[in-house]
Amino acid sequence: MHEIFLSFKFALKSLFGNAGRTTLTLSGVVIGTVAILTVASSGDAVERYVLDQVESFGNNTIQIEVKVPSADRNSSGNAQGIAQGIQVTTLTKDDAEAIKKLPGVSGYYAGIIGQALASYRETNKQVFLLGATAEAPRIDRNIRFSEGSFYTEAEDRGASQVIVLGSGVKEAFFGSSPAVGKSIRVKGGSYRVIGVLEERGSTGFVTFDDFAYVPLGTLQREVLGVDYVSFITVSARDESRVEETALEIDQLLRDRHDIRKAGAEDYSVTTIKEAQELVSSVFSAVRILLIALASISLVVGGVGIMNVMYVSVAERTSEIGLRKAVGARPKDILRQFLVEAILVSFLGGAIGMVLSFGILVLVSEMARAFGFALSFGISSNNAMLALGFSFLTGIVFGTSPAWKASRIDPIRAIREG
Repeated sequence: MHEIFLSFKFALKSLFGNAGRTTLTLSGVVIGTVAILTVASSGDAVERYVLDQVESFGNNTIQIEVKVPSADRNSSGNAQGIAQGIQVTTLTKDDAEAIKKLPGVSGYYAGIIGQALASYRETNKQVFLLGATAEAPRIDRNIRFSEGSFYTEAEDRGASQVIVLGSGVKEAFFGSSPAVGKSIRVKGGSYRVIGVLEERGSTGFVTFDDFAYVPLGTLQREVLGVDYVSFITVSARDESRVEETALEIDQLLRDRHDIRKAGAEDYSVTTIKEAQELVSSVFSAVRILLIALASISLVVGGVGIMNVMYVSVAERTSEIGLRKAVGARPKDILRQFLVEAILVSFLGGAIGMVLSFGILVLVSEMARAFGFALSFGISSNNAMLALGFSFLTGIVFGTSPAWKASRIDPIRAIREG
């Protein structure tokens, strides 16, 4: 213990004796630590935000969506196929009605998304239209009203030209003025505004405030000219039997769509738990990649430590020779320089952590200013990760110079000094 204390004493004396060099050496480690902590903590914050948004739909929610038959469920191939315009037209409202009759299902709403030019007086806006059945507010608890109400089942069945505006659409057309009772034109037809939704924000990459709800039948017949749906959102009667209910839905749709071969499904059935697991796995993969990229800056800082340590060894050759001449062993010299490298990297990691905390607080305030309820902070795991990286950097890049110092011949060192 006394020997370790002496190593720390010599290391501190050397570091403070060359303050300028120490500051430059620290900067690389500080930057690397800030990069790792900022990336890891930002990833955690965004993951929590997305998971909370997914969970807000309710743990008893089951989502059925169309799927390209040749692609895996929730795969990039399926998403790419849909994005490229592959139309899957086999999911219908009749499927939803059949699902509703299952004993484990308490309700559903079916829907399809379209886009059309809407106008009010001189204002024109391309609006996302979500055609949904009348039960949508009961199934989706995030649908809340600031004005008016949702359309009825009779209006849905009759393909009435009524519309419920998201807060962003309402703001674009009416500003702060009331909207209920007024009419806007959508694809040449006149639609009466019957409700306005409260501000909802984003879920993942979807901003619901820019959507407007119309009856499913209206969007299908009057705007898109189709008879299918793209999704069905189901509410399970018993939260503890969600997985079992999802399997019953899958079997029902498999029979209705006459699908006998596994992997040939033209639909996907996903529970909220599965969606959360998918989100977590995606974020974990992305976080590992980003941390690996950010750690490159810490490697650069480690190279800086190694170079400075080599210079320090060269400058202190006579000191090393003198210490060996009075009895210092090679392992004592090795320990001294290795402790010096570790101390520099660990101190850089600590400073980087403090700076990261300040940066994340600032980013949190900026996110709130833009309407995102993101909370950035440094978890204990991320703190240990950053400090562990910095500690390892000191060991890895300090070992070679320390080894070189320990092998110096004392007689030659004193003579050259």
